[in-house]
Amino acid sequence: MAKNKVVFVCSECGNESSKWLGKCPACNNWNTFYEQKIVESKNSSLKPKENKSNIPQKLNSYEAKETLKNSTGFIELDRVLGGGLVKGSLILLGGEPGIGKSTLILQICDKVKGEGKVLYVSGEESAEQIKLRADRLGINNEDILFLGETDIDIVNQAIIDTNPKLVIIDSIQTMYSEEITAAAGSVSQVREITSQVMRVCKSRGITTIIIGHVTKEGNIAGPRVLEHMVDTVLYLEGERYFSYRILRGVKNRFGSTNEIGMFEMREEGMCEILNPSDILISEREDNPAGSCIVSSMEGTRPVLVELQALTAQTIYGYPKRTANGIDFNRLALLIAVLEKKSGILLGTQDVYLNVVGGLKINEPSIDLGICLVAVSSFKNISIPKDMVIMGEVGLTGEVRRINYIEKRLKESEKLGFKTCIIPESNKKDLKDNYKLDIICVRNVNEAIKKVGLK
Repeated sequence: MAKNKVVFVCSECGNESSKWLGKCPACNNWNTFYEQKIVESKNSSLKPKENKSNIPQKLNSYEAKETLKNSTGFIELDRVLGGGLVKGSLILLGGEPGIGKSTLILQICDKVKGEGKVLYVSGEESAEQIKLRADRLGINNEDILFLGETDIDIVNQAIIDTNPKLVIIDSIQTMYSEEITAAAGSVSQVREITSQVMRVCKSRGITTIIIGHVTKEGNIAGPRVLEHMVDTVLYLEGERYFSYRILRGVKNRFGSTNEIGMFEMREEGMCEILNPSDILISEREDNPAGSCIVSSMEGTRPVLVELQALTAQTIYGYPKRTANGIDFNRLALLIAVLEKKSGILLGTQDVYLNVVGGLKINEPSIDLGICLVAVSSFKNISIPKDMVIMGEVGLTGEVRRINYIEKRLKESEKLGFKTCIIPESNKKDLKDNYKLDIICVRNVNEAIKKVGLK
């Protein structure tokens, strides 16, 4: 006989308690506990039968096999996934509403034409809505099967009956299990449904892509354990008023993390951009003051982007600092370094900084570019148009070493730039002969002189 037990679970973080609490002690949110019944079996304490699979074996006795990966039809997506889709893998795709998740997934369903059945499960849209989007994108794949259902038991049975090659669940927050009393989208529902889908699909070697909503903080909604359960976590990012989209891998058991793929949203769907650097700097025709090119690493790919800065006399007692595309606190720190170590008095200036193209960059290698572009705008002196700036800046004004210097220089050379400003400590890492004028600097003051802003 099974015995019912009642626990109280926080809908925000998944913390469990034997009694109801007004405030969760783990996440400090109020009125988030709800009642949940769980089932315990009397035979749960019985020892499992002994077999070879639960006896520890020597690691050297196992034979490692290379994982077979199937292409998605998108070169950019294959790069982020580490080569393609792995049989039996579970992929979580997150992004803001309207960013293009369903469009990208539907295009993937079309590009795997001829490789097997595709089961598209939607709990948000009807078959007519999906068909309208498919017609707009020019998708015509007879192997795509559609199921409009939110009951996970029916979905699992459909997966078993059709035995597809690829399963799409759009979205995980709309699915529910009758065994859980909580509402759809709650912590316990999302955790249980993901566990069931994982057992069904992995046992049959079916690749599964789960679409997840994101919270206002930008994280995938649901318990954090959801990201630990899946094999790959992808985020589709982009600004609402820009056409560019960035697919970023933050977890990948079959490849490197922090890789990015770049797409552009057009009428015909998501179109991949094979050379992001060329696109991001293509509109930089003239050479105004307050503009420069910097190099950032996104995973293993170097990307050249344009930074723009504007300084203006403040009309208030407190100067304004605005950063679009970089951390605001980082901008404030670098302005303080300029004032203390270089004598650039920006205390009476409003400073605005923008990363062109709607990108968000967290890598410290653009620090030197931020400093120089701010000085360029303040002194109204242009930075040479054919120059790329790279280097991390410390609190004492020194320019520190950065990684992947050779990849950055090769990308700069390929796009026709003539001069590169790099840290002095990276000079020993240079191996090849470049058709570039490489200028090494030790600190911010030296960089300001070499660029001609002194």
